[in-house]
Amino acid sequence: MKLNLGVPNSMHVAAMTQPWEHALTGADIGRALQVADGLGFHKTMLGEHFVVPKEHLALSGDHYLHTTVALGFLAGHTQRMKLSSSVTILPLQHPVVQAKAWSTLDWLSGGRATALFGIGWLKGEFDVLDVPFHERGKMGDEYIAAMIELWTEDDPVFEGEYVNFRDIGFAPKPLQKPHLPTWFGGDAPGVLRRVARFGNGWSPFRTPPDKFPESLDYVRAQPEYDGRPLDVFFALEMLNVGAHHEVLDDPRAPGNWSVQKILDQIGWLESLGVNETIVPLPPGITGFDAYVERLHWVAEEIMPKLG
Repeated sequence: MKLNLGVPNSMHVAAMTQPWEHALTGADIGRALQVADGLGFHKTMLGEHFVVPKEHLALSGDHYLHTTVALGFLAGHTQRMKLSSSVTILPLQHPVVQAKAWSTLDWLSGGRATALFGIGWLKGEFDVLDVPFHERGKMGDEYIAAMIELWTEDDPVFEGEYVNFRDIGFAPKPLQKPHLPTWFGGDAPGVLRRVARFGNGWSPFRTPPDKFPESLDYVRAQPEYDGRPLDVFFALEMLNVGAHHEVLDDPRAPGNWSVQKILDQIGWLESLGVNETIVPLPPGITGFDAYVERLHWVAEEIMPKLG
């Protein structure tokens, strides 16, 4: 099992974050990620919204970073950690612009970028950006296909309903080949088919964990799936989050300081097909120093016991 790290103070979702994070500055976050990088955490991850309608502020907050900009900042503070979104909302930016952002990040970071895309759920955000909410699935499929064309072809050509290009150059290409890993987050059959067609990994959101094997079987049964390896990320704290960021108060979600309890949780996830997770923060973290202490504790007490 690989242990990832959410970027502290990168969002203010009530079900997932703690108030002490709000005081962290960009410099604090950079220092924390330097520590995590040195301790051997596998990947750092952060989510994205551009705007949040007022009716969702109480649960979702309005503090979100632009994923590729923030990951570029964090790339400069780290040397080994993978750099992932969780998630980038695929239909909300033109695919040529997104492809350029991700290939730039991968090229500059030495091949450490991973794009985890979602189709989006917040209709009001789509409305502000003048993106048709009910076409987001079709747009997402076309956008990712266009991005892969740009990342992999020396003479990229694409003809679609939403994007068209030919007779263009596009460089730098991603350093990772054939292109940087593309993951998809979500639970609907369309998401699973997208994983089968394009994906290197899946990040479930509201799928009950005991249904993960069934969902993975569905992915592998799709005609588009070519047998490539599939990674699965699931953070235990997601058990506490409802479809619209409601707080579910799931007793399995909060972190604790018991080594055996954490190892049992990780073993449970592994048995369901998960190979990347985040060890949740326990209640009682009070600030930057306590957070760094927790990072050291996980690295010293949990990591050595993982296969």
